[in-house]
Amino acid sequence: MPVPDPSDDPLSRERAHLTHSRAALRSMREDVESLDIRDVTANWVNAEVLTRQIEERVKALADLSHTPLFFGRLDYLHSPGADQAEGAEGERFYIGRRHVHDADGDPMVIDWRAPVSQPFYRASKKNPLDIALRRRFGYTAGDLTAYEDEHLSNPADSSGDATTSKLLQQEIERPRVGPMRDIVATIQPEQDEIVRSGLGGSVCVQGGPGTGKTAVGLHRVAYLLYAHRDRLARTGTLVIGPNASFLHYIEQVLPALGELEVKQATVDDLVAHVEVRGTDEAPAAVVKGDARMAEVLRRAVRSHVTMPVEPVMVVRGSRRWRVPAYELEVIVRELLDRDIRYGAAREALPQRIAHAVLVQMERSGEAPDDRVQDAVARNTAVKAAVKAVWPPVEPAKLVLRLLSDADFLATHAEGLLTEDEQKTILWARPVRSVKSAKWAAADAVLIDEATDLVQRTHSLGHVVLDEAQDLSPMQYRAVGRRCTTGSATVLGDLAQGTTPWATRSWEEALTHLGKGDAVVEELTAGFRVPTDVITYASRLLPHIAPGLTPVASVRENPGFFEVRPATADSADTADTMATEVVAACEELLRNEGSVGLIAADARVPLLAEALAAAGLPHLGPGEETTLTTRLTLVPASLAKGLEYDYVVLDEPRAVVDGEPDERTGLRRLYVSLTRAVSGLIVTHAAPLPPQLAEGSGAL
Repeated sequence: MPVPDPSDDPLSRERAHLTHSRAALRSMREDVESLDIRDVTANWVNAEVLTRQIEERVKALADLSHTPLFFGRLDYLHSPGADQAEGAEGERFYIGRRHVHDADGDPMVIDWRAPVSQPFYRASKKNPLDIALRRRFGYTAGDLTAYEDEHLSNPADSSGDATTSKLLQQEIERPRVGPMRDIVATIQPEQDEIVRSGLGGSVCVQGGPGTGKTAVGLHRVAYLLYAHRDRLARTGTLVIGPNASFLHYIEQVLPALGELEVKQATVDDLVAHVEVRGTDEAPAAVVKGDARMAEVLRRAVRSHVTMPVEPVMVVRGSRRWRVPAYELEVIVRELLDRDIRYGAAREALPQRIAHAVLVQMERSGEAPDDRVQDAVARNTAVKAAVKAVWPPVEPAKLVLRLLSDADFLATHAEGLLTEDEQKTILWARPVRSVKSAKWAAADAVLIDEATDLVQRTHSLGHVVLDEAQDLSPMQYRAVGRRCTTGSATVLGDLAQGTTPWATRSWEEALTHLGKGDAVVEELTAGFRVPTDVITYASRLLPHIAPGLTPVASVRENPGFFEVRPATADSADTADTMATEVVAACEELLRNEGSVGLIAADARVPLLAEALAAAGLPHLGPGEETTLTTRLTLVPASLAKGLEYDYVVLDEPRAVVDGEPDERTGLRRLYVSLTRAVSGLIVTHAAPLPPQLAEGSGAL
């Protein structure tokens, strides 16, 4: 890339490069659009596949006007290395969301995931990584408006690392309207290390509110797709989130990075073998989610196998071949001892019986081949024996029987579940069929486990599991089945676990996931939650997650934070309190950015009426905010993983009381307190939980 004339105005020169880069990207897209595939496809199927690939490539090359094409620049002192063919001494690289080249193939913008881009995130004055200058760019509505330089290799400057970049700080603290954005311009060194970790290993990221763990997980997917494109194209990738609202919130991050093929789902989506129409009481859900249920199911599945008591007689032409019962029993026991999946063993059984017949044929002087063995395996007598000895198992019917037949459950839960635990999960009334059953979410997970015992679940190349702290052991097993031959990125915060079966330790969770060798990383630097807000919320940590490191906010702006107790006369009625909440929302809506009103689930209808009466339009969780509708009313149970520039938290005591126990309620409150990016107002008429009192926690 030619070095521009230094006499030019730097900002004008960078704007010109942006203009030329956008033109180059447009040419790249036009080249793809103009491809003529009529003479290069053998049939219509190939043509359809190639057409779809071209369409996806065109989408990936889209130039989003509101998204900066590049956000940084690296000026190397020397060649980046022999393995970087484009590297030349003193060369300059613009770092952006995707690769852009000119008509001659020379790079205009380097993909942020390329090895040559890595120093943008990790170089420092203490370790400049051969970088002379790192330049960051500031944008306003898609226009390049500012730049900021760091001279990293100046031997005359031995002062160590510079203060935090102003542009970097502004980008981190920029108000957010709409879904989650990518963070490619602001990835920190400790985050970058996780993002660029290899495909072969699994990683668990423990991170408090605002530490960027979700963004790190999504950017790791984008990096792995860049570094291992062919492999992951074959094996697939999946992002698993806690609910549909959360998935909608994050769904634009990967497409903005040019990755369009990553699928998203909830755990409930993965195990949707039956329609979930019922709910469990917490004690029943806890037992059903316990890892011991896996052994109960394994026993129940294998109980269908019965030892043969009759020989198999195979007739071929004028000859009869007899396989005695004792020989059949040896075959069955060998298959059981191998502990392979029930369905795979059932498919192998007729071939084993046929092999025993072929051995007899060979002893009698015949020379049977594989075709004869296949024919014997399909023999009516062999089929009948297999059906009697190793009958087919329908997973949903098996779970139905376990939950409705006390004797069947007791037989297979002996030594695993207590009598009280068995009674807890048994249905009160008998159910006639799979379709008529009111399955709960935990039942669907049991059916998924049973399904895998019968037939292997398809494994993907990489799975990202977010908000993992809320999964039960059986749910971890369900996710783990989707990446038995691949790797995983597990994201969560033990302090935010709000289910009765919430994760107690990552080591235990990773064992259930089947990734016991995963590396556990902890992020403690808070980039999104203001200092005053996270400090206040951290008072709860000693009560909900003793020993967990509090998040330390690195933001320069402490943020707006206020606790507003109701006055004596305003606490008389719920309607008056709702009016104060509405006033707080109106106050925050005068600022730029999104506003979330978070409240205990039971109080949401009252607040919705109050907002409507005040003429304040609002959205539900997962609905995209607009310039005219920036207020979202959020039940506390759905707040996890979401962010708003400003938050009004209604009645903390009600949030705590809305959960089955105080510890879970305090965790729900911790989640609700940490959803704000720029400011938080806490309104209350009831006394605050004593754990929030001054000096009650980590301050």
